[in-house]
This record gives sequence, structure tokens and C-alpha cells, in this order.
Amino acid sequence: MEEIKIFSGSEIEALAVKQQLEERGVEPIIRNGYESARLAGFGNTDAAVELYVTEADFEKIKDIFEKKDRS
Repeated sequence: MEEIKIFSGSEIEALAVKQQLEERGVEPIIRNGYESARLAGFGNTDAAVELYVTEADFEKIKDIFEKKDRS
């Protein structure tokens, strides 16, 4: 099953997007490169958190992102 990246940004913004998704019954896959590097003992200046969803879940939430594109 293919994953679709729907968000990349700060951890605080990612939590807000995650909450919107969970309200629709979608559990995103979270990739936090900064936290992973920190836990491994490496430095990382990229503080971006990425959220992914499956193709099937994207159909449930794509209208959220279409509204933002029109703004």
C-alpha cells in the first residue's frame, strides 16, 4: 500500500494536522527526522516532521487539503 505525504513542517503544526485527521478516523504515519537523529546521537538541523497516510485514507481527508489550496 502506497503512502502519500500530506504534511511537512514543525512538530507543533504536525500535531494540529494530526488532530484534524484523527477526528475523521485517520491515523497518520509520523516521521520525525529530528527526533530520530537525536535518539541515535546524531545532530540534525532539519526539524521537519512529515505526516503520511495510505491511499485509502487520503480519499477520506483530501477535502481538507483542497480547501487550503483555494485560500
